[in-house]
Formats: sequence, structure tokens, C-alpha cells
Amino acid sequence: MDTSPHNLSTLFEQLGLPSDASAITTFIHWHRPLDSRVALPHASWWTPAQVEFLVQALEEDSDWTKQVDELDALLRPNPDPT
Repeated sequence: MDTSPHNLSTLFEQLGLPSDASAITTFIHWHRPLDSRVALPHASWWTPAQVEFLVQALEEDSDWTKQVDELDALLRPNPDPT
């Protein structure tokens, strides 16, 4: 059983990416906005292992789903405030 804390930083660790706040902010800056027609796991920048992890997290509604959804939201364009 996985008892590690599940947050954005540990999600980045699971994905094999730098996980400090600055690195996460930089990642979001460089990959945002993600086209609304593209599902997060199908974005072009992921490795096959990262795609597998993200797809599995979402399909199995795993402990990581909330953090994957959070990352997805952070990468999407801001809605029009009308």
C-alpha cells in the first residue's frame, strides 16, 4: 500500500520530473496552455512511461487522480471571464 503523501510535488516525482515549486512553475509555464482537445496523457511532451502512469491513474481512479486532475487544470487556458 502506498502511504506517501499525494500532492503536486510527489506527482512530479512519480513522473520522474524535478519536483520543487520552482521547477513545477517552470514546467507549467512552458507547457501551458494545453489544447482543450488534447487529453493530458496525450500531450506530446510525455515519455511512454509517463503516459502509462497518467492513463493508469485516471482509468483506475487511483490515489493520484486528484493530483493528475490538478495538473491538468493548471495546464489549461484560463476561461474567459465574461
